[in-house]
Amino acid sequence: MIVNYTEQGWEIITQRAHGLLAAQVAMHWSVAERPQRWTETLLAIAEHDDAQTELQSDDLLTPQGGPVNFSMKLFEPEHCQRLADFALSKSRYIALLTSMHMVFLYKKEGNTNPLVKPFLQEQQRLQKQWCKELKIGKPEAERVYHLLEWCDAFSLLLCQHEVQPEQRTIEVSQGPSQKHYQLQQTSTGNLTVQPWPFEEDTFELHIEKRLIKQLQFKSNEEFKQLFLEAEVQEKTWQLAKK
Repeated sequence: MIVNYTEQGWEIITQRAHGLLAAQVAMHWSVAERPQRWTETLLAIAEHDDAQTELQSDDLLTPQGGPVNFSMKLFEPEHCQRLADFALSKSRYIALLTSMHMVFLYKKEGNTNPLVKPFLQEQQRLQKQWCKELKIGKPEAERVYHLLEWCDAFSLLLCQHEVQPEQRTIEVSQGPSQKHYQLQQTSTGNLTVQPWPFEEDTFELHIEKRLIKQLQFKSNEEFKQLFLEAEVQEKTWQLAKK
């Protein structure tokens, strides 16, 4: 889950909600730049974090009793294998993009965690197999994956309140065309991206979040109960071409 500390308490956004926001971003991508397998690409973007279900987890709290932000977690073999299995049950194409994302996330940890390296090696072997079976060249696979990674990065910037004040820009990521994109909040309060990669000139994004006023929790069960009882709020953003 994505955890933000606010004046009112903990703002909680689930991993699946973050994935859904990433897919909303992708939905507006320029039509001319969309890959051929567009439906599967959207599903891969939406579901790249779907194996992370907070209400079924038992490691939601820090030793101090606060909620664990996703960035605090390291490689979890069972979680990663479950995600890989979920993806493959849909299609090899979705499994390919999901596998590439896991390699992207954990390749640095592979230098220090002996559990990571064999997992990533197996994923890279499978990627070669799936590319061959799907008749997708490595450059095309990487181009499509960069779109997934870009939408993921964009969603995280919004979810983590990283849009900069006073019309300052922040880099999103390097997209499928190897361009550098800058996110900015304009004087009207809208968000814009330079260069503009989307089909429409204006559109809206939204995500569901929960606010929990209690700051410390005695157990995972107490946190889950308060999460279920929390009011669901919707956050929206307006995007417009500058």
